[in-house]
Amino acid sequence: MRVSNSIRDNFGRSSWIRRMFEEGRKLRLELGDAAVYDFSLGNPDIEPPAVFGEALERFALDVRRGTHGYMPNAGYPHVRAIVAAHASTEQGLTIPADNIIMTVGAAGAINVALRTILDPGDEVIVLKPWFAEYWFYIQNFGGTFVGVDTRADWHLDLGAIEKALSPRTAAIIVNSPNNPSGVVYGREELAALSELLSRHGRASGRWPCLIADEPYRQIVYDGVEVPSIMALYPETIVATSWSKSLSLPGERIGYLAVSPDAANAREILDGLTLSTRILGFVNAPALLQRVVAEIIESKADISSYAHRGRILTEGLRASGYEFPDPRGAFYVFARVPPRSVASPEDPRDDVAFVMHLKERRILGVPGIGFGAPGNFRLSFCVPEKTIRESLPGFAEALKAW
Repeated sequence: MRVSNSIRDNFGRSSWIRRMFEEGRKLRLELGDAAVYDFSLGNPDIEPPAVFGEALERFALDVRRGTHGYMPNAGYPHVRAIVAAHASTEQGLTIPADNIIMTVGAAGAINVALRTILDPGDEVIVLKPWFAEYWFYIQNFGGTFVGVDTRADWHLDLGAIEKALSPRTAAIIVNSPNNPSGVVYGREELAALSELLSRHGRASGRWPCLIADEPYRQIVYDGVEVPSIMALYPETIVATSWSKSLSLPGERIGYLAVSPDAANAREILDGLTLSTRILGFVNAPALLQRVVAEIIESKADISSYAHRGRILTEGLRASGYEFPDPRGAFYVFARVPPRSVASPEDPRDDVAFVMHLKERRILGVPGIGFGAPGNFRLSFCVPEKTIRESLPGFAEALKAW
């Protein structure tokens, strides 16, 4: 028995997030949980709302015949209708129930979408800094990953995107609120992106699909608005989940929504449904479909994220770290400070700095894992005690660097 060459090659690319999480696990076994300050994994640590448990128990105990059997691959019709009404409100246009495909989380949703639209060699534009797993998702279906720079503040660089567009561009993935930077793209820059993609479509005859990856849509701070990309660009597929808004990452439940204005929408939806089946998902979890439809207007209490984010950002800034304020999600994406004695090879080596933090029992994720070396990510969905007790270590690490 042997491992395939592609998987062997991918071992080296495997997620720095999981790698640092495993480093933390080893440290905790050695030193105890309280001695390790682990900011590596974006694992929501607040409990789901009480209505989730109530609905889950009620549906789990439902013993009517066929309750736990197969349903249409796209999901229960009544669930899709409820989700469509909810998505229509969020996106600002009327989305029919038939334009909803229930999925195994947002990751499953993106894989289903890419399987449907990609031919081998097709290109997918991904914006820096990106969620690390996108590379693997695109590779799964023979696509070509095209990484594109953003501006210094991580907002869209339209010129860089325009240069990356080609006749082989099948899609662009837009993740806002962004993991890892916390940036939320504004309406004006998304409208400009829509015009750019439309202009490219008219000139080339191939309109890129815009995949809006939106699991953090409801986690924003200080009244920030997350504009609807679907309302701005017709060739849009939204991929999302309840992992963050209901704090259910382990339950793997999400959906795809296809714009009602998309060309060939019916064929795309048929393709998404077929891809759901042939990728082995078959259908989204039956029990969780019924639960989320019941509690779709609920969400977990995210106020503690805002509070903990302020503690971390204020503490880091007081020590001298630099980063854009996170406007959404629950991450700080900080710049690696210059060394007091610079290395000529790499004066802002993010892997070295993350290992430097680890010496103080602090775990972050190097920016190279997000396509942005010279930065590092910290997740603040951790106990407040962890944040407060880690701050002296951050300050000491910066001075020693």
